[in-house]
Amino acid sequence: MIQLLKTITLVALTAVSTAVSAQDLLANRAPSDRKLTDLKTIKINNTSAFAMADLHNPAGDIYSTWDHTSALIAPGALPPNYKVDLRGFAMPTPSRKITSKFGPRWGRQHKGLDIKVYIGDTIYAAFDGKVRIVKYNAGGWGYYVVLRHPNGLETLYGHLSKQLVKEDEIVRAGQPIGLGGNSGASTGSHLHFETRLLGTAINPALMFDFEAQDVTGDYYVVNTGTIQNSKKTATAAAQPAKEEAKNVVIQTPVATPKAPTIAPATNETPASSTPTQEEDKTAKVVTYVVKEKDTPWRIATNHGITVEQLYKLNGLKQGSAIYAGQVLKCS
Repeated sequence: MIQLLKTITLVALTAVSTAVSAQDLLANRAPSDRKLTDLKTIKINNTSAFAMADLHNPAGDIYSTWDHTSALIAPGALPPNYKVDLRGFAMPTPSRKITSKFGPRWGRQHKGLDIKVYIGDTIYAAFDGKVRIVKYNAGGWGYYVVLRHPNGLETLYGHLSKQLVKEDEIVRAGQPIGLGGNSGASTGSHLHFETRLLGTAINPALMFDFEAQDVTGDYYVVNTGTIQNSKKTATAAAQPAKEEAKNVVIQTPVATPKAPTIAPATNETPASSTPTQEEDKTAKVVTYVVKEKDTPWRIATNHGITVEQLYKLNGLKQGSAIYAGQVLKCS
C-alpha cells in the first residue's frame, strides 16, 4: 500500500513538472510578453523623471521670484529656443468645444482660450506643479488659480465656481484644482485657460489640441517666431499692480481707429446713482468710464438710452461683457 502511494505521488509530481516546463517554454517564445515588459520599464522611467522635478521651486532656473500678489508678472527675457516639455500632461477639461480663441477680441487682446464647461465640471491641473495664486476678481477672471510648472509654463484657470487647492500646494497633472463656473466678468459658464512663459502669453492652442484631447507634441519650442502678439502682451503685463488688481481682464487694448480709449482703473468707490460724464469736444459725444459694479442696464438707464442702443453706439455685440475702466459712448 505504501509503495502504491509513493508511485502515485511520483507520477503527479512528474506531471506538474512537465506542465510548468511547458508554460515556461511558451512564455520564452512569446515576444509580446517581452515587449510588454519593455513598455512597463519605459513608463516607470518616465514617471521617475517627472518625479525628480523640483516641485517646491518649479522652473527656479528661469524664474527669480515667487509671490502671491499678481497673476500677471512682468515679462522677462525669453531664453532662445526654449523647449517646453509637454510630456506628462493632462487636459484641463474633457470638453472639446472652444468658444473664444486667443487673439484680438472686442477691441482688446484675449490672452487665452475659452472652453465650454458647465458649472460644477471638474477642472484639472495641466502638469505637475505648485499653486502660486488662488484669488477672486469680480471684474475679471472671477475665482481663478495660477500654477507654475517645472517645464517653465504658468497655467491660469479662470471663471471657476470653486477653487479646490491652496497657495503653495504641490499638485500633480490631472489633479482636480477647481470646478467650472461663471464667476467674474463672464457671460456664460466656461473655462478661461492661459499658458504663459516668464510672463509672456502663448496661445494655448499651439500646445493643447482640445478637439483631439491631446498635446501637439512631446515638446514645444518657444522663440520670437512662435510668440503671437508678444509686444502687446509685454505692454499689458507691465501695467501697474493697482490696475491689474482692480481689473485683471484689462490688458492694454489694441489701438484701432474705432476703439474707445481705455482709462486706467483706480481705487475710487464704484459708481453712484449720478455717474461722471465726460464730453468729447471734437466728436460731441458723451462718454462714461465704467466703474467696477456697473452693469449695461444701469449705465443705459442713467443716460436715458436702452441697453441695445448702448451696445450699438459702442460697436459691441449684444450681451458682451463690460469691464472697469472701459470708456463707453452714451449718446
